[in-house]
Order: sequence, then structure tokens, then C-alpha cells
Amino acid sequence: QECTDGYEWDIESQHCKGGWINLVVMLERVMCEKVMSLYINECQTIVEACQGEMKCFNHYGGYLCLPRSASVITAPEPSSQSVAILPVESNEAFSPCPVGYDAQGEGCVDMDECVLDLHDCQPSQQCVNTVGTYSCQCPDGYSKIGIECVDIDECRYRYCQHRCVNAPGSFSCECEPGFQLAGNNRSCVDVNECEMGAPCQQKCYNTYGTFLCRCEPGYELGPDGHSCNDVDECSYSSYMCQFQCVNNPGRFSCICPEGYQLQGTRLCQDVNECETDIDQCGEGQTCINIHGGYQCTDSNRCREPYVLSRALLSDNRCVCPVIKPECRDLPFSIVHRYMSITSERSLPSDIFQIQATRIYPGVYNTFRIRSGDHNGEFYIRQMNNISAMLVLARAVTGPIEYTLDLEMVSVNPLISYQTSSALRLSVFVGPYTF
Repeated sequence: QECTDGYEWDIESQHCKGGWINLVVMLERVMCEKVMSLYINECQTIVEACQGEMKCFNHYGGYLCLPRSASVITAPEPSSQSVAILPVESNEAFSPCPVGYDAQGEGCVDMDECVLDLHDCQPSQQCVNTVGTYSCQCPDGYSKIGIECVDIDECRYRYCQHRCVNAPGSFSCECEPGFQLAGNNRSCVDVNECEMGAPCQQKCYNTYGTFLCRCEPGYELGPDGHSCNDVDECSYSSYMCQFQCVNNPGRFSCICPEGYQLQGTRLCQDVNECETDIDQCGEGQTCINIHGGYQCTDSNRCREPYVLSRALLSDNRCVCPVIKPECRDLPFSIVHRYMSITSERSLPSDIFQIQATRIYPGVYNTFRIRSGDHNGEFYIRQMNNISAMLVLARAVTGPIEYTLDLEMVSVNPLISYQTSSALRLSVFVGPYTF
């Protein structure tokens, strides 16, 4: 290949290249030689005026051979004979098409600057070809400010339901404890900790965002909120059981003393040994049930000078025959009765009622405690002419037995008649308040 004077063929770029000084010398020579040809368009009249892919530029008084990418501006007046040359360092051939287009045949087609590497996009940007030009696009998660790509803080737009963590070019959502990300990676859904091995020792209840541990009856939740500790119900109140409370893991039980049985779960009831045939009374004895046990008494309870009344055997009444001198100052008859009461009864307490069995016209009855081994714990309250009440006046605690002779004195003043009868009452006080 040959180039116009002042230029040399460049093998690498396949274009003519030359220095600025050579161009100026060449211009001076051309201008001097062609002063007379001021109005001749040499580019049209001279065949191959420029060689080596050089472009011919006509001007007043001559012509120039310049690279196709060069631009030439000439003065408007022919007499000025001045020429301004704007060299452009480029290896591209001259194109009559607008910037961004390339000549192809007789037309212009869009130039793909991205493929031809004629763009100035940053390494992190993507070159996108457009009609007549190109654009530099930022990766997802970045926005273009000037020529730079700046990370977009997606967390400002509240994309996440709970917490947002921004990252270069991206973001991630996080959930509060007790929640996990849903399938859209933005919403948070409740975690069922009970199905995922929650550390509850006994019962687990899932709630929104958390869970609760609960214990079986008889246990209470420990300070850690997970473990269950046995509740000592017996330490709460002495009224849990009527007699004695026994604590067991997760529960408690009540027990009763000997001679009693559990009624329900907490109360103790006396066992009637006489009815259950567990007494050991011998022949000729009668079993008397008392609180917490029983007593065996002789069937014939009459003591001298009293004898068993043959007429009233069923009542076990003892009579004192009038033929015996010692019976003169004693009650005519004595009936034996037994009763059992609990300890520490509320006072005063009515415990036994005396009732006359026969009523005679004109007779006045008076009731009294004739004798007994007591120290003022009891007294008689007469209610009317035929009945009276034995009252417990002082607190008593068993086990203890009292024997009282309750006497009814009958007087008929019209005939100067007086007689008396007694009820020998054995009072057994049990050892407990039940």
C-alpha cells in the first residue's frame, strides 16, 4: 500500500498514519504550488488524487489528503487562503454517515458499539446497543449516578415483613425469633416450636411467634420455663387432709388413723367395728362402737344392790328392790347408755337429751347430775317438765371416758309421793376432732 506524502502505511491498523509536522510541510507545499488553481476542485478532476484509503478534501487553491476521520473547516472568503485542520487520532475509515452509523453500500446502518468495543461502560456495567448509540446499564440492585453504579438500599422500601439486611446489589429478609421466611422470602410465618422439639418437659402449646410450656396437674413450671417440678400439696395447707397428707410425685394422698377409713379423698370416717364383725368381744359381752375403736361390755351391767329387771329385759334396766334397805336412798331404776363424741368440740355443745318415758298427772320432774367422774365439763339444762339436755361446758380432748348418772326426780305433792330414776351414761371422747 502507498500513502500520500507525509504519511506511512501502518500494518497493524491497515491505515495511513503520519506526523503533525509532515502534514504542515505538505500543506505549505501544496498551497504554494496551486495558488493558480484556487477555484479548481482537484478531488473531482484528478484521478486518485489521494491514495491508501486517504480522503480527498478540496479547498481554495488546492486539496488535502487526510484520514477519513479528519474534519476540515475552510474560511468563507476565497482570499483568506487560510485552512484549519482538526486531526482526530483514529484508526477508523471515514464514513459519510452520522455518528453511531456505518456506511454500508449506499446507505447507513446502526453500529453496534458494544460488539465493536467502542463504548466507555465501566467493567461492572453492561453495554446495551441502541439505535445510533448505546447505553451502559448497571446490574440488578444498582442504580446509575453519573457514570458510576451505586448500590440500591432496598431496605428503604420495606420489602421485608420483619427485618431487612442490605447487601451490595441485593438484600435479604430476616424474621424475628419464633418465625421463619415464607416461600416468597419476604413474609414471615409462625414456627410451630412444639413440632420442632421445643424443650418443654411435659406439655407444649404453640402460640403466635413463640410457645408455652405447661405442666400436668400436681406439677408447677420451674424458673427456666421448661421443666416441671412436683408440687408439695401437703405444705400448702393443713386442711388438705383431715388427718395426714402424704405427698407423691404429681399428686398427694390422705391417710386416716387406725379405726378410721377414708371417705372420699380427704375426710376420715369412723369404722364401726361392731357392724363389720372385726371386734373381739367374747361371749356374754356387747360390742359398743366408739370413735376410733370399740368397747366390749358385759351384757348384764347391773351392780349390787341393783338387779336385772325381768319385766324389761330388752331395755337392760336395773332396778333396786324396795325390800333392800340400801335401796331406800338410791334411784329406783338405772338404764345404761353409751355415746361417743369427738375431741375439741365447739362450746357449749348439746350432746345428750333425757326424756321421761312415763307421764303421771300432777307429777313434777326435776333433772340433775347425781354423780359422775367429771370436773365441771358437763351440766344439765332442763327444757320442760319431761325433758332436759346434757351440755358439754368445757373443751375435752380424748381419748378419755366419762361416766355420768343423770337422775330424774319425780314428785307428786298432792299425795306426798317421790321417786327417781337414773340413766348411767358412758361418754367416750375420741382422740381426734373427727
